[in-house]
Amino acid sequence: MANKNTIRNAFKMKLKSGFETEYKKRHDEIWPELSALLSETGIQDYSIFLDEETLILFAVQKISPDFDFDYLPNHPIVKKWWAYMGDIMETNPDNSPISVSLKEVFHLD
Repeated sequence: MANKNTIRNAFKMKLKSGFETEYKKRHDEIWPELSALLSETGIQDYSIFLDEETLILFAVQKISPDFDFDYLPNHPIVKKWWAYMGDIMETNPDNSPISVSLKEVFHLD
């Protein structure tokens, strides 16, 4: 049963061709300070899935109701991670991943 005090958040991003293994490796070795930051800011139960045909990354996470969507993109650890990942993903000029929010149309607990 989902915690009623959390919100499900889903979005998609795009991996560059040929970097599937590297993307997985980098996330298997995620920086402890980044993991801690995500948890401290109210992100939990965070998964990223890869559609191997399209290279679309589908992310889903649970966030606290008071989650501040403007805080993380301005945090130095997040900016450093984006720079680290920028060579293998489609990104904006500031290295942030090009991300598209997804609308929930069905959920079953």
